[in-house]
Amino acid sequence: MTETKKGVSRRDFLKTTGIAAGTLVGGGLIGGLVGYNAKKGNSNVATAPADNEHDADINRGLMFFTKRHDFEVLSQATERIFPEDELGPGAIGLGVPYFIDNQLAGNYGSNAREYMQGPFYEGGPTQGYQTRLTRAELFMNGIQTMDQEANKRFGKSFADIEGEQMDEILTDLQKDSIKMKGVSSAFFFKLLRSATLEGAYADPIYNGNVNMEGWKMKGFPGHQMSYINQIEDEKFHKIDPKSISIMQH
Repeated sequence: MTETKKGVSRRDFLKTTGIAAGTLVGGGLIGGLVGYNAKKGNSNVATAPADNEHDADINRGLMFFTKRHDFEVLSQATERIFPEDELGPGAIGLGVPYFIDNQLAGNYGSNAREYMQGPFYEGGPTQGYQTRLTRAELFMNGIQTMDQEANKRFGKSFADIEGEQMDEILTDLQKDSIKMKGVSSAFFFKLLRSATLEGAYADPIYNGNVNMEGWKMKGFPGHQMSYINQIEDEKFHKIDPKSISIMQH
C-alpha cells in the first residue's frame, strides 16, 4: 500500500498498533486503517497465490461457506482491512478468508464453549459477547448486510464495487451507522477486523498466515524448539519463523 494523503501506511500501522504477532490486544486495533488502502484485492479468491500454494501445505477447501459469492464478499472485506502492499501480502494472500471459514465451521462459529442463554441485553463497552446470534449467524448476517448496502448504494455486489466504496460501507459499519438485525453493525465490524488480524498472525496450521508471511512482516520467530544457541549472545539474531506443525513430524 502506498503512502496516503494522511501519511499512514501499513508500515506505520504495524509499528504502532501494539499487535504482537500471535497475540491480539483488545480495543480498536485497526480503526483508522479502513480508508488507507490501496487497490482492491485480487478478486480471484478461489486459490492462494500460485507460488505459495505448494509450500504452504494447507487445506484450501471451504468448510463453512456453501455459496462462493458470500465467501468473495468476506474476502474483499478482509482485504480492505488488511491490504497487500510493498511489505507483503494482504488478507487474501495470507489465506485469511479460509482461516475465518474454517473457524466458523467449528466451535468458534457455534459459540460451543460459551454461555449462550438469555436474557440478552445490549452490552456495555467493557462487556463481551452480548447477542443471541452465534458467530456463524453473525458473520452471515454481516456479509448479507454489506452486500445489500452495496447494491442499494452502488447497484452492484460488495465484491464488485470499487475499493473506496467498500471503505465507505466498512466505515459506516464501524460507526454503527448501518442497521443490522440482532446485533449492532459496530460489533460485527469489531469481530470482523479481529478475525482478520487473527488469520493474518495465527499459526499457519489454522490455514491463515500462509508461508508465515504475517510473522515475517513482524519479525516474529514463531514456535522455535529452543533458543539455547542464541540466548546468551549479545548480538541481534534474525530467526526464520517456524510453525508448530514442525513438531508433528
